[in-house]
Amino acid sequence: MARRFPAFLAAIRAVLFYTTTFVFAAPLFLFMLLVYPYVLKFDKYRRRAEHAINTVWAKLTTLFYYPVEIQGLENLPASDQPAVYVSNHQSFLDIYTLFHLHRDFKFISKTSNFLIPIIGWSMFLTGHVMINRVDRRSQLECLKQCGELLKQGASVLFFPEGTRTKDGRMHAFKKGAFSVAAKAKVPVVPITLVGTGDLMPNNREYLLYPGKVKVIIHPPVAPASADAMADAAYKAVASSLPPELVAPLDAAGKE
Repeated sequence: MARRFPAFLAAIRAVLFYTTTFVFAAPLFLFMLLVYPYVLKFDKYRRRAEHAINTVWAKLTTLFYYPVEIQGLENLPASDQPAVYVSNHQSFLDIYTLFHLHRDFKFISKTSNFLIPIIGWSMFLTGHVMINRVDRRSQLECLKQCGELLKQGASVLFFPEGTRTKDGRMHAFKKGAFSVAAKAKVPVVPITLVGTGDLMPNNREYLLYPGKVKVIIHPPVAPASADAMADAAYKAVASSLPPELVAPLDAAGKE
């Protein structure tokens, strides 16, 4: 459908999408500021109130632009079970979509994103994890922080490909997320996102095509070695993607 939809209309939809997200974010950010002292004192690690406000923001924004279908809700761990969630990474829309899971989690984002007015500030208040991808020490500190969050009962979301896809296909998973899960002895929950890359392709965030998004939650992978968990999670996520959207591992390179 994206190929048949005029690009200028997709550009208009993108402008409206960003306008909508900031219109909702501004007043909701005030609520986040109000509850922050309470959250910091009584719920320092999970910050459930802040995450709930984020969820309202994301769902109100997407409501006007694309429906989200979720399959496999029965595979979600209990809300108080810390876990590592992993997903393929197609689009800027992925985070908006994953907020529909109704599970509080911390995701990893580059430091510069935390400077974005309102949106980035809300990420800071919610306790998401900063990373400088070109700094090895920052990467190690990020993994250490994720391990501490899991230890304290909070869940963490990783995009184990390391970045958004550049060619529309899913590539090999890096081991960081699974090393953290193995060390913390928590399950990994594989999630497949289908459709976000069609609606807003990577590097074309100025376009938003119509369509729907599907989220497939796979059965959790029990704690094991990092390699075993990575292999099981990769296979689960890939199983719900068309073969042409999965890059051969020998071409992508195992990491």
